[in-house]
Amino acid sequence: MTTLIFTHPDCLAHDTGPGHPEGPHRLAVIWEVLDRDEFKGLERRPAPEATTGQLARVHDRAYVDAVLAAMPVQGYHRLDGDTLLSPGSRGAILRAAGSVCAAVDAVMAGEATNAFCAVRPCGHHAEPARAMGFCVFNNVAVGALHARERHGLSRVAVVDFDVHHGNGTQAMFAQDAGLFFASTHQSPLYPGTGASWERGVADNILNLPLDPYSGSAEFRQAVERVILPALEAFAPELLLISAGFDAHARDPLAQLGLTGADFEWVTRKLVEVAERQCGNRVVSVLEGGYDETGLAEGCAAHLRALTRA
Repeated sequence: MTTLIFTHPDCLAHDTGPGHPEGPHRLAVIWEVLDRDEFKGLERRPAPEATTGQLARVHDRAYVDAVLAAMPVQGYHRLDGDTLLSPGSRGAILRAAGSVCAAVDAVMAGEATNAFCAVRPCGHHAEPARAMGFCVFNNVAVGALHARERHGLSRVAVVDFDVHHGNGTQAMFAQDAGLFFASTHQSPLYPGTGASWERGVADNILNLPLDPYSGSAEFRQAVERVILPALEAFAPELLLISAGFDAHARDPLAQLGLTGADFEWVTRKLVEVAERQCGNRVVSVLEGGYDETGLAEGCAAHLRALTRA
């Protein structure tokens, strides 16, 4: 049993323009991490394209069709103020979502203990009918609903430690008692959601906003005292992780002070819950992280915890 890696060169072709923080360089950094001696033996599988049916489980079909029809032949098409499509975006956005579905299938089949989807663009801000914050389709939510539809699961959990609140995932989960979403994030910060009183239809939404300049102690306390007990009580049959590394102290888009040690710690704690509750079944998908050194440090720490599960 091991950790599978799902990725694809098409994810490099999503061009967001000069100076955009969510650029192809981010995936190149992750690939450099994967080529290190401690990880280069991990099996890599090509991320398949998500089907429109898989996407339409969480997104309005009209939105899916509109996005796929909007791919420019040249230049850029802007979906919102900071979310763009380029001629190479179609494969990237479909494979980013499809990777999570394929990872779920592999983990549910017992082909690996867990899986990491090294893909872009990120997805947790994408709402049912709206692109937001660099995100076109909500990759982790697509994977969660695929798990329920394909494998008959009744309780699927997502834990999101990206520095920005996963408003899209919350919007898709809030009215469904069989889906659990927990998030640590800086507040105030984009997108302005994720208050602690946002609880969902069955207390299935759990937000732990952290003040700017919070560090390891505040983060670990939120996870240990609140998220882990709630996750245990939910008893998921599958755990998905929105793994953003922009809470790293070096990241230019936020002001939290986490380090690689914190990302390794939280991953290990989540894996321990998965061991007790759902047979070690964990699928992680890359979200944010916009400083190359911080992204590499965080991702390596996360993978280290996954591969030792």
